[in-house]
Amino acid sequence: MAHARGIVWLRRDLRLADNPALEWARHHADELALIYIHAPEEDREWAPGAASRWWLHHALASLEETASRLGQHLAIYRGSSVETLLRLAAENGCDFVCWTRLYDPASVPRDKAVKTALRTQGIDAHSFNGSLLFEPWEVTTANGAPYRVFSPFWRNCQQKLATLPPQIPAPETVPPPPASIRGEGLKGLDLLPGIRWDQGLASSWTPGERGAQTRLRQFIADAATRYDAGRNRPDLAATSKLSPHLHFGELSPRQTIVALHAADLRGRAGRSAEMFVRELGWREFAHHLLYHFPATTTRPLDERFTHYPWIEDGAALLAWQRGRTGYPIIDAGMRELWHTGWMHNRVRMIVASFLTKNLRVDWLEGARWFWDTLVDADLANNTLGWQWTAGCGADAAPYFRIFNPTLQAERHDPERAYLRRWLPELARLPDAWIHRPSEAPSQVLAAAGVVLGNTYPTPLVELRASRAQALEGYERIKRTLP
Repeated sequence: MAHARGIVWLRRDLRLADNPALEWARHHADELALIYIHAPEEDREWAPGAASRWWLHHALASLEETASRLGQHLAIYRGSSVETLLRLAAENGCDFVCWTRLYDPASVPRDKAVKTALRTQGIDAHSFNGSLLFEPWEVTTANGAPYRVFSPFWRNCQQKLATLPPQIPAPETVPPPPASIRGEGLKGLDLLPGIRWDQGLASSWTPGERGAQTRLRQFIADAATRYDAGRNRPDLAATSKLSPHLHFGELSPRQTIVALHAADLRGRAGRSAEMFVRELGWREFAHHLLYHFPATTTRPLDERFTHYPWIEDGAALLAWQRGRTGYPIIDAGMRELWHTGWMHNRVRMIVASFLTKNLRVDWLEGARWFWDTLVDADLANNTLGWQWTAGCGADAAPYFRIFNPTLQAERHDPERAYLRRWLPELARLPDAWIHRPSEAPSQVLAAAGVVLGNTYPTPLVELRASRAQALEGYERIKRTLP
């Protein structure tokens, strides 16, 4: 039998367990190269942001360490994906290249071009689903169309969950790499910031497959049993924080569901866990939409919103980005984002509503800021979330749903702990006023050491007036367009 050589091209599947491309490859090769190619220019306008680059560096370092324990080596390159793969395959006499599929607008045509180029040179090319529960084309309406509403989409998915293949255990052995494929090294990618602003990220996260498994075990042992009650509370550790691990493929959604079911949670805990599985369904829905409607990364799915009277206000946008809006829940969320690279989902909705509906700044400005600052920046989730909140996407929040940040904060941060953590300048305010410092009596502000417009900003806009202006903008596009 001929000596077979192969390449596994890793991208956002930075794990060894439950990796169908790796599993297939290790059974079809005597020598196997694990390759990562850094080609941010191929992502066009959605090249990884600063927080994503930080995570990627540490995720690759973790994978290098894990692979070395199996006698393997992660070979890292930078440059054109198709040219690098063709060169490596030709120079090393490789019989095949395989990878996990991606579904974003830049990856789909790129991967087709890679597959065509390899096969033209007589090299087998194989791709696998390793990042979603179901392929975007596998879940369709009765007439074969893509879904645009979540609830029927998820009902369809639920009927298919029992048909998921079993997860693949971590390999105990992997064929050795060809000696001539060594790569250029991780440091050459220059992913870490030159000015070290990342201390908050480093203290908050452990990128990599082991970090993902640890986070999953912690979630199942604690927060999963009370996810239903706590998931809207930013002051509690009641969410999974698995999103960056899922985005970079350090954990698969199938692994997550299998682990939840293995925990055999019953009663309320079981219902709570199923609610979390539904959130994985939203992730599926986001990728389903992005695959079928790729233009939505920059254009609203509801095309009427291309005519919405957005306001170009650089000063307001900067104040929002820096957490200086004068609305404590907004400012706390934006500061949490800057420090940790993450923001609680309820707070994401509140800050997005404020930007698009009270400041009337185009949702794309918010999407781009999140893209640069979130460690879990995912093009599908980011696009769905911002269009949902702005009212211009699939299954969108009604245009008249405008979150009142003060009422939202009072409801979801009842102990005021979230605000006091991220806004120390307001920490001495009494509970009755910390959500609304601009309305506090002067003696209360003085006693707490708060000087509005100095130690803490006055509100950028008045909520009632800005809400009315947003609604008038929506009515205008409803009147003028079908």
